[in-house]
This record gives sequence, C-alpha cells and structure tokens, in this order.
Amino acid sequence: MIEITKSLAIPESELSFAFSRSSGPGGQNVNKVSTRVTLSFDCRNSPSLSPEQKELLYSRLATRISRQGVLRVVSYRHRTQGANREAAVARFVELLQQALHRDKPRRPTKVSKAAKERRLETKKHRGLLKKRRSGGDHG
Repeated sequence: MIEITKSLAIPESELSFAFSRSSGPGGQNVNKVSTRVTLSFDCRNSPSLSPEQKELLYSRLATRISRQGVLRVVSYRHRTQGANREAAVARFVELLQQALHRDKPRRPTKVSKAAKERRLETKKHRGLLKKRRSGGDHG
C-alpha cells in the first residue's frame, strides 16, 4: 500500500510500470538497459478514490491526466531502474498530496481603527512635506 494521506492509501496493484531506454545518465549503459520508468495510474477506474477525490484530481491535474483518465509520471534521473521506480512513486505521492490538499477557508477580517488612523496620519505627513517643498502658494 502506498500512503497518500492519513485517510487514503492506494494499493500497488493499481499502479502499472513501463520501462524503456533512457536519455538520462548512465554512459554506455543507456544504450543497453531500460532504466526509464513510466508509472501509470487509472484515476477514472480506481476503487480507492472517492468521487470527490476524483473530481479534485481532474480539476487540479488536468494537464497531466489523459482523456482516458490515466495519470502518468515519468522518471529517468537515476542510473538504475529501481531508483527511477522509487523516484516515480515518490513524485506520484507528491502530486496526489498536492492535488487533494484542501486550503483553509479565508476568514474576512477588518482593518483596525488604529491602523486606519496611522494610514491617515502618514498621508497627512506626506501632504505637508509636499506642500512645504512647493513653497506655499505659487498657484
């Protein structure tokens, strides 16, 4: 099980991995070994996600989810397939956590009376400075 949040864990059986040759680091190894990892997760048909969670994923990860409802994460930063697999899973968890995070609703606040008075006082002060600079009534 891959833990996303305290209330959500996705079984590894819902993830599929595809391996291909990488353009990343590895020297001559790059031409021989398939180290690039593509993680695929079917958001649309996932039994682990509630309809509300699916809606959040579709709205916040719209550019990353295909028309078929599949989220793909690619990793080819490391030289080994195992390290790239771990990196892809870590990125997948990070993406889901960010997408499913709910911000606290903003509580509207009032500007304090003292703050209003300070603001008006500085405006008066600036006005006086400018008036003095002009030399009075040249008008």
